[in-house]
Amino acid sequence: MLVAFSVTPLGVGEEVGAYVADAVRVVRESGLPNRTDAMFTSVEGEWDEVLDVVRRACEAAQRSAQRDGASGRLSLVLKADIRPGVTGALDAKVATVERYLAEPQA
Repeated sequence: MLVAFSVTPLGVGEEVGAYVADAVRVVRESGLPNRTDAMFTSVEGEWDEVLDVVRRACEAAQRSAQRDGASGRLSLVLKADIRPGVTGALDAKVATVERYLAEPQA
């Protein structure tokens, strides 16, 4: 499965980069294929391992926000592409779009 998610602690003000970094660190240390952009972190793997990484990433952001006095409330946006037996989607989907973009317009 391929999951794109965004986690944001609430009650910490406008600057959330440090808390997001704590979540992304968990994803990167998981060893699963992943990519982070300005809005989402995508991670690819089997159902149980991906959702476990998302859970642990949320917990990491929550812990660091609570250390700074926040309530621990989080907002999580998650989108999943569940395709059993498919691997490499993290790169393949982008490659497909790039291939179409490289074709001359009709």
